[in-house]
Amino acid sequence: MSAKEARVRHRWLAAFFAIALIAGCARAPEPGVNDPYESTNRAWFDSNLRLSSAITGSEEAPGETTPPRASPFRRALSNVGGNLGLPSSILNDLLQIRPARAAENTVRLVINTTVGLGGLFDPAGAMGFHGRRSDFGETLHRWGVGEGAYVVLPVFGPSTERDSAGLVVDMLIDPLRFVLPAPEYGYSSAVRLGGRLADAAEYSDLLDANVINTADPYAQARLLYLQTRRYHLGVEVEEEIIDPYADF
Repeated sequence: MSAKEARVRHRWLAAFFAIALIAGCARAPEPGVNDPYESTNRAWFDSNLRLSSAITGSEEAPGETTPPRASPFRRALSNVGGNLGLPSSILNDLLQIRPARAAENTVRLVINTTVGLGGLFDPAGAMGFHGRRSDFGETLHRWGVGEGAYVVLPVFGPSTERDSAGLVVDMLIDPLRFVLPAPEYGYSSAVRLGGRLADAAEYSDLLDANVINTADPYAQARLLYLQTRRYHLGVEVEEEIIDPYADF
């Protein structure tokens, strides 16, 4: 067995054991908020806010809001990062046995990678192929794994125990990892992270209005994340959900 084959095998074994661990600890989803790590979560929440302010250059006083600033560079970075994330979404669509979603994301990937110059532009969206992002956390939900406790991750922000484990598995089984050589894969990962940060910058003003300028920003951010995530997973009915990104 070559060194490359051994690395691939180890990644799949790590992913398998992570899935087994999650499944063994799974519980049925419970209503409300499960936040046993609140003190640690609050510390990471504050750190992430400082990082976001440093990246976006936001120095507004409490109570002040400004309209979102159009940024062609941020939008282009977000487009390219999102396009690089499509192979992972397609894989998860297949694992969720959702062939229609996988097909639409595949069409979107082909069109934007070719006509859209590697995802720099979004002709697929103009043609009606908007696609839908998916991840292994959603795949676990599809398999009946409960969301677990609420957690705040460094840089990545709000999540749950299930989605945090899903993030690790997504990294291990990312299709690009097995297609691109090591240097190119590293560059693609950096661009995808940049796309996430670009999205966060675009949403920063909206979040200031809905989260920062409230009596308890941490509690409000937690509520908005859990409601939005559960809505996109189909856990709760639409009338009970407030989606802070609905206008984007």
